[in-house]
Amino acid sequence: MSERCATVGVVFSRRALLLGVGASALGAVSGPLPVGSLATPSPGVALTSASTTFTAERAAAAEAAVVDRYVGTLWGLPGHATGLLTWPAPLGARTIGRWCYWWQAHLLDCAVDAAIREPNTERTKRIRALAAGIRARNFTGWTNRYYDDMAWLVLALDRAQGLGADFANPVGQLMSALRAGWSTEVGAVPWRTDDNYYNTPATGPAGVAFARTGDLALAEKAAEFLHTRLRDPETGLIADGIHHPDGRINHTRHTYNQGVALGLYLELATRTGQSTYLKRIEDLVAAIAENLTTPHGVIVGAAGNDEGLFMGILARYLADVARVCGDTTAAAIVTASAEAAWAHRVDGGDGHPLFGTEWARPASMTNAAHRDLSVQLSGWMVLEAHHRMVSSG
Repeated sequence: MSERCATVGVVFSRRALLLGVGASALGAVSGPLPVGSLATPSPGVALTSASTTFTAERAAAAEAAVVDRYVGTLWGLPGHATGLLTWPAPLGARTIGRWCYWWQAHLLDCAVDAAIREPNTERTKRIRALAAGIRARNFTGWTNRYYDDMAWLVLALDRAQGLGADFANPVGQLMSALRAGWSTEVGAVPWRTDDNYYNTPATGPAGVAFARTGDLALAEKAAEFLHTRLRDPETGLIADGIHHPDGRINHTRHTYNQGVALGLYLELATRTGQSTYLKRIEDLVAAIAENLTTPHGVIVGAAGNDEGLFMGILARYLADVARVCGDTTAAAIVTASAEAAWAHRVDGGDGHPLFGTEWARPASMTNAAHRDLSVQLSGWMVLEAHHRMVSSG
């Protein structure tokens, strides 16, 4: 996936915040929240409506950290924003910007999370600016040759429409591209155009997008592909992908693959009412708990670069399962992961938290991977997910 993080010889400016100078750009977030200032509910204490204050403040702190450190205007264009991929940004990044489409899609999705948590004008402007930045920086329009990239972006844009933003045109273009990439022979979407590798990171989010835009037939076929072709009968986990037509399976067990499978099963369970999908959710959550969490129930770590996003994506969909299905195992994993990520944060020296690649271990400013945007987005994602879960009761 890293080959998609392109470089272009253009100059862009970076501001401390997207839509202004200083903490006022965060609207309801009144300024950097001192890392040690947010209280932690005692272990074992039931999360109640009162504790949503803690979860909201933590999510806001993660939001402020990402916006302050990474988000800036794209090439100085008004109303266009993008996320730098590391912090502090190396000198070259200010003149020759390395850029990752799918990281930007998840940055946009996190911005949507924040606007759902506490809507205000600045957050809505930020969503529009990030979307405009993706469109401009991608050069070829909204689409590219990677189906997983496009699926992640359409999910973020579609969610943003629920906040009043009009992204009907890009959502339509991206959905057309995903449908054009669908293989009736395989029953899945390939990783990229002209490729024979059909994988979970493309088919999973594409399936979620099909379901959310009303194409349940393709969504169900995508779910069958994951369950019948990529599910490991021994562990119950979903493998990364399969090569067609030789049938070679990549058995790598990435955390985010389990997340998108959960997301797809959940969409179908709620939209079709079929108990089959609820059983798949229950079984997959159990497999995640058994194979992809630490002894204390925290989602296992990954690394920097692309892998930095993996933990957060799983946490997002586990929280959805917990909220919609009342799955206590999923809820426990999200809670343990959010608590661990927060407990092991460090102050980046700017009053903002910095999260690590392994939430069960302390973060470190000296570890360059910990300063990747992808890693910080995962930290932001798990805290937003935890807050949504707690807020839903």
